[in-house]
Amino acid sequence: MRRLCSALLLGLALLGTAQAAIDTYEFSSEAERHRYRTLVEELRCPKCQNQNIADSDAPIAMDLRAQIYRMLNEGNSDAQIIDYLVSRYGDFVLYKPPVTARTVLLWYGPAGLLVAGFGLVAVILWRRRRQAKGAEHGLSADEQQRLAALLNQPPVENKD
Repeated sequence: MRRLCSALLLGLALLGTAQAAIDTYEFSSEAERHRYRTLVEELRCPKCQNQNIADSDAPIAMDLRAQIYRMLNEGNSDAQIIDYLVSRYGDFVLYKPPVTARTVLLWYGPAGLLVAGFGLVAVILWRRRRQAKGAEHGLSADEQQRLAALLNQPPVENKD
């Protein structure tokens, strides 16, 4: 009985926090509804790390959805709406930020690291092969004579 009451209380507590973001906007045409859905799905929520405005329950996402709806009703184009949001929140609101001087590392950094990694592996393999070839040749004639002379010396006795 105690478990049942605990489960019921926990369920009621979780129901209170589960609020879905349901927008009840009226559109004049299906094309306008499609434009709205496309915009809110391709723009990132400034508060959420990797969630679009359509799926986010954050208060700022709700405000942005209302802002986009208002701008669509005013007749703004998709580019104007996106430019407005980028000017206000930066390139972070775009899932695909443009290639600029500020975002060049973001776009080409991973490829650069991959190329540098392959270059490092190539240099390591080249050095190992060079060392292996050097070991195959053995000692030079002078080095062999010095080694023979060292080996022919009588051992040094320790006087401890």
